[in-house]
Amino acid sequence: MKTTTAFLVFLFFAFGLVIPASAQSRIRLGIDVLEQNGFGILRGKRVGLITNQTGVNSAGRRTREILHKANGVNLVALFTPEHGLDGTELAGKHVTTRIDPLTGLKAWSLYGDTRKPTPQMLAGLDILVFDMQDIGCRSYTYVSTMGRCMEAAGEAGIEFLVLDRPNPLGGTRVEGPLIESRWISFVGQFPVPYVHGLTAGELARMVNARGWMAAKCDLKVVRMEGWTREMTWNDTGLRWVRTSPNIPRSSSPFYYVVTGVAGSLSGLDTGVGGPEPFEKVTAPWLNGQSFAARLKPVLRGGVRVTPLSNGVVFDIDQHTPTDLTALALYVLAEVNRGARPDLFARSSASKLDIFYKVYGSQSIRQDLARGVPPQRIVASWERGIEQFRNERRAALLY
Repeated sequence: MKTTTAFLVFLFFAFGLVIPASAQSRIRLGIDVLEQNGFGILRGKRVGLITNQTGVNSAGRRTREILHKANGVNLVALFTPEHGLDGTELAGKHVTTRIDPLTGLKAWSLYGDTRKPTPQMLAGLDILVFDMQDIGCRSYTYVSTMGRCMEAAGEAGIEFLVLDRPNPLGGTRVEGPLIESRWISFVGQFPVPYVHGLTAGELARMVNARGWMAAKCDLKVVRMEGWTREMTWNDTGLRWVRTSPNIPRSSSPFYYVVTGVAGSLSGLDTGVGGPEPFEKVTAPWLNGQSFAARLKPVLRGGVRVTPLSNGVVFDIDQHTPTDLTALALYVLAEVNRGARPDLFARSSASKLDIFYKVYGSQSIRQDLARGVPPQRIVASWERGIEQFRNERRAALLY
């Protein structure tokens, strides 16, 4: 029996299958509440669903299967983001439009020739439904897909519905710089801090209210039941579904915040592509002991930094009070300090372009070159964070 169970668990993880949620789950997701209420908002409408492998209910059943089989619901099209319908395509790789074997429906790619549904794709639809798991960080593209779809829905005069899900980083952690308008892009679609502390539904409300896309839409959100802002993913009792190849665990978003920014430049290894993505930073010119020591000023408990010969490994508790985006800045400053030439000179124009879009500004290069201390750069974020906290209040649902 033990051998059989272990083999099944291996299959679940190896092939990205869904493991049913724990019986101890305290959360009813948006899709659970929609189903509980008899899908009333969708009845009599032709439905398009924006989803991938993370679109599951609290028992692990896929949203697209639920809607496809629901009485009175006419699901007619699917739309897929970066990484594809199954979440297996690598970052930045174009995704092709395909037929979904589970439902037999066309799954239109929104990470191929277009990032936004075309009029052809939306023809005949009455409502677009968004159900995907975000990770709570500005540079993760699933919410950018949501924004482009909201814009398309507004232009087409059709409704837009978000089935809400937890922010795995929690709803109280707000960190990092805002993004300058010139660097708005698909890896930074909205002028929010790097870590925004919003659920997808709350972010959609803010996007719509503040007019961050070219057209507003007729937006509704199906709220979760049981989720509170203090919860990180481990508090929910829900099973984690790998959101993309390098976000395999519920802890992965925390590491992504710390090392993802620096990792977009040349010469660093952050573990991406291996079994523990984003959990380390190594480079040939680094001394692990001194690197670890220089990170200590920003640590507030709940983060352990273990030296390697040429870098460090991180161990992060999900409730750490450490400002993880500030830690990311300290990592970047220290790695850049030892690089000859600096990280920016080592990186290609295309890598620099992505870096500035992810970070949200080109100023960081000049600041580090002038020797501006990391704590002063972090302090410069405070006004924008406070303004954002005030502005987001009207969008909060929990």
